[in-house]
Amino acid sequence: MRRRSARPSGNPNGFPLRSSLNFGYTEVCAVVVVEGATVDLHLTEHTTMVLGILLSITAIGVVCWLLFTLAIYALPLFGGITVGTWAYGTGAGWPGSIVVGLLATGLMLGIGQFLFAFARPVWLRLTIGLVFAAPAAVAGYHAVHGIAKHAMPSETWQFIFAVAGAIAVGATAWIRIAGTEPTRRSGQNLVRG
Repeated sequence: MRRRSARPSGNPNGFPLRSSLNFGYTEVCAVVVVEGATVDLHLTEHTTMVLGILLSITAIGVVCWLLFTLAIYALPLFGGITVGTWAYGTGAGWPGSIVVGLLATGLMLGIGQFLFAFARPVWLRLTIGLVFAAPAAVAGYHAVHGIAKHAMPSETWQFIFAVAGAIAVGATAWIRIAGTEPTRRSGQNLVRG
């Protein structure tokens, strides 16, 4: 049996090195382990807070754009959901109630736009426009109130902003439904001299 000496073999300075087979280095060179360096992305809590605020403003802008774009469809959508729920309650099942609801939505939107476009009396056009704009104004009120609730603590200012949002969304729906007026035939509005 072989005896070990006080100094490890192969190391002239007497530092204990393990076998080169275990770690993949020779006894003549030393291995230095350096702590891993972290990558600094320069993202501080202030940067992430600013990014969060900008993303929130963008999200609110997208939601408001959707609200203004889709406001005209509030009444037909509500009517379609109501008819679809009725169809489901009478035993139409999910597919049947979805089809019936979509048909009711399209029919209500088409009839409303047709009546508004071809109705001559101003009172009838006003009534049809209000029927379409009122549900949009209610939806606008609740959407803006939901956003204002998280942005400001004063209930008075929440209400003021919600009413302003309802007026803006209702007016937008009115303008969009009024924009469906048919084009006039050429020469119909010409003044003869």
